[in-house]
Amino acid sequence: MTILITGAAGRTGGYAVRALLERGHRVRALVHRADERAERLTAAGADVVVGDLHDLDAVSRATEGVDAAYFVHPIAPGLLDATAVLLQAAEENGVGALVNMSQISARRDAGSNAACQHWLGERLLDHFAGTVTHLRPTFFAEWLVLFPDFAAGELRLPFADARHAPIAAEDQGRVIAAVLADPAPHAGKTYPLFGPVELDHHAITEAMSRALGRKFTYVPVGLDEFRADLERRGHPAHRVQHLVNVAVDYRNGIFAGTNDVVRTLTGVEPLTVEEFVKRNRGEFRS
Repeated sequence: MTILITGAAGRTGGYAVRALLERGHRVRALVHRADERAERLTAAGADVVVGDLHDLDAVSRATEGVDAAYFVHPIAPGLLDATAVLLQAAEENGVGALVNMSQISARRDAGSNAACQHWLGERLLDHFAGTVTHLRPTFFAEWLVLFPDFAAGELRLPFADARHAPIAAEDQGRVIAAVLADPAPHAGKTYPLFGPVELDHHAITEAMSRALGRKFTYVPVGLDEFRADLERRGHPAHRVQHLVNVAVDYRNGIFAGTNDVVRTLTGVEPLTVEEFVKRNRGEFRS
């Protein structure tokens, strides 16, 4: 098969590219810019093309001769426009299957604008003539790299004592590859994706501490402090609105749960928090 991976320089897309190449498929990798990440994809054997998901001509060229495609969009304005562009291009070029990266908080009445747009995007893609599969992951394990105060050894987040089972992008990449390689059994399915163990953030920082050999502590904070910290770090307004509202969802149990989807679809147990941290030790700055 020839398979298109959008967002191929990103976390889930990059892992999906490698998993599909290992399976012997031809992979076309759509990236936003030609940089070192794109060069690594080329070196791995992917056909790298540069283009914008909002550019219909570029996406049409990227989908020519493609059997199946993976769609992912960052937490940024323009999700629904990009969804419509991909849908049109896929229809024009006879793409047979789409795998869509949504999120577990996607629903009609979501407080997050991005989560509501993901739900609407799912409904748009449901009209696709080929097969469609939606993936709805809980919070990525990669959050643990982005949010700690490494100097203080603190993880300051507004999640109270609620729980979730962090899922690594690596495991999601294997799921994406498995569905794209054999789309028919997954037609019309929506798969919530979880890691193997549901934890609160006190237990998560204990696992981080064991893996890194230094103490990390979870410090619950309020929503206003979290919003102010995001704004101080320079996050755009659309992302801040999303992250604050999904923090409320998290407290309300929207991100909780576990299942066996990763193991069932890939034959591989998903990474625990401790395994993820050990595997990505270099990304945890001292």
